[in-house]
This record gives sequence, C-alpha cells and structure tokens, in this order.
Amino acid sequence: MENVDNINNAPATQESVWAAFRESDRLRKESEARFEREMEKSRADFEFRMKKLDEQIGGISKSQGLIAEEFFINSLYKDDKHFFGELFNKCIYNYKYHNKRTHKKGEFDIILINGKSVAIVETKFRARKKDIQKLIDIIPDFKEEFPQYQSHQIYLGLAALAFDEKVAEESINNGIAVFKQVGETVEIYDENLKNF
Repeated sequence: MENVDNINNAPATQESVWAAFRESDRLRKESEARFEREMEKSRADFEFRMKKLDEQIGGISKSQGLIAEEFFINSLYKDDKHFFGELFNKCIYNYKYHNKRTHKKGEFDIILINGKSVAIVETKFRARKKDIQKLIDIIPDFKEEFPQYQSHQIYLGLAALAFDEKVAEESINNGIAVFKQVGETVEIYDENLKNF
C-alpha cells in the first residue's frame, strides 16, 4: 500500500508533465474529430431530409400549377376563343424553349394566335405580384422564339385560380388581361388591355 501511495504522490517531472500535456492534446483532438464526424453526419442527414421535403413541396406546387393550366386550357378549347375583342384560331400550350444565344430556358403556358394578334397567357395556381413583371419580361423571348409574329399585336394575360391581394387590379392597371375562375367558368377582365 505504501508503494502505491508513493506512486500517486510522486513529484511531477518535466517529462511527466509533457507526457500529460501530449496525452491531453491527443484526447482533445480525438474528441474534436469525433465531434466533427458526428456534426458532418448530422448535416448530411439534415440536408437529405430537406431535399426530400423540397421534392415533396415542389411536387405539390407542380401539381397545383398543372391543375390551373389544365383548367384554363380546357376552358379555352371549350369556348369559341373570343378574347380581347378578337377571335383566335390557334392555341399552343406548354411550349418550352431554350434560347441558344442567351442560354435562357422557359415555357409559354398558353399562346393564342390569329392573323394579326398574339396573346401570351401565363397560368398560375395562385398569382403573385412578381408574376406580373415575369410575364412582361418574357416578351423579348417570345419575339426571338417566334420571329414570324414580329408584326403582330401582342397581348398579355394572367390566369389564376386565386390571386394575392391587389394582384388582379395591378395586372389590369398594367394593361394585362386577368383570367379568373368563377365557379366552373372563366371570367376575363381586359378593359385596360395594352398592346405590348
């Protein structure tokens, strides 16, 4: 017993102090490395879960957008295609484009055409203020993609099953027609229509 007490109470030497520091440093580094591995695993797990959640939310949003598109496309085909005081005899929908010059990709939801006019209609499940400018901004893309309609009048329309507050009013004030679902029919507000 006496020998054990002497070992435990032995005076510290420079070598034993440095050995204790090295051991403490080794244990600290192992602990930090273990913590980093656990954090990286947690980050990877979190990112995986967020990606899955984004996919689910994106899928819901895409489904809602498809419902809105289908509703408005079906209503256009069902009616006689009189809009903006004109009869349109051609309807193109879901037209995807890729501008080779600018590398910009996009889609025109609905394009209505006759001998003198074109109407570009953007469909949304819920129309937001940003959709107004987005619609105006696609005009140059349309003109580049369809140069044969350069001399046509270009009208814009925003179709949605729901509108954020004042978005319909602001669209109309900007000369954009508004297509709204009212029951099983579509009402079009085009009293302030502008030729873009």
